[in-house]
Amino acid sequence: MAALATFVKETPVKRKWLLSASVLSMAISGCYVVPIDGHYPPVPPAVWSTSTPASTPITAPLAVPAVLQARLYPLNETAGKTGALTANVADNANGHATFSLNYAGEMLSGEASRVAAGYPGFGAVHRDVYGDGRMPAGQRGIASASGSKGTFVNCEYALMAANRGTGACLFSTGAKYQLHFGS
Repeated sequence: MAALATFVKETPVKRKWLLSASVLSMAISGCYVVPIDGHYPPVPPAVWSTSTPASTPITAPLAVPAVLQARLYPLNETAGKTGALTANVADNANGHATFSLNYAGEMLSGEASRVAAGYPGFGAVHRDVYGDGRMPAGQRGIASASGSKGTFVNCEYALMAANRGTGACLFSTGAKYQLHFGS
């Protein structure tokens, strides 16, 4: 301890060095290193080895955020004038996502969310687009986006797998689209 006191008293440069070293050590003391091995990103359960010893617990990988492209195909004359569209869906893996697309030169942005089976009003877009309220089976969701010129879109979809589904979209212009996403 006496040596440290002598070291600090010797010069201001040494004091600054000691202070810097102390601050750095405190700053990184809460950090930890996560090694990256051949199993990053997490390996899906379908490809896990079945030869894992019984004493080794297997845990399911965490949901990984993903960016999906949704394809919208015209179903009426109004939509046909604009043609097929591509939307970007940035899924944060917790039931919510950002949703954006370019419609007739206007950028629309919003969000998508998974909803419960009894979600109020669910099926209205599907009914307006297809003429009935029947939805494909699966986890239900809604997506909405709007642009700076006042155009907006509302979509309903059903997930057949974690990142794959179909649905319907209705634009404020009257354009009706069929929605497909995932692989």
